[in-house]
Amino acid sequence: MCSLCGMLGGQSHWTDHRSPSSAERTESHGRWRERQARVELVNRVLQHYALTLADWSGSSYVLSSRTGRTAIVDSLGELWAHAERLSGRRCDPLDERLLAWLEQARR
Repeated sequence: MCSLCGMLGGQSHWTDHRSPSSAERTESHGRWRERQARVELVNRVLQHYALTLADWSGSSYVLSSRTGRTAIVDSLGELWAHAERLSGRRCDPLDERLLAWLEQARR
């Protein structure tokens, strides 16, 4: 997904897509659970870079380093640029060291 979506006025990132639900309350809770699951998954990767991500009011995220530096992130599409700035290193999801680290952590 490219940044063109934001230029065209789209407010939500494609990762915030939600499945239709029969009841508004169920839908809202389902969106919350999906968002929490995404945060948990992203945190597994960010741990490799000594960063953590937290949901902020269901509309943004707070990215934090171990040294206390933080950034407000509007969508997961913006996350990696902020992560690189806070960690001071390139965040490549296909980095062999990262993939090996994730595999080791899974065991």
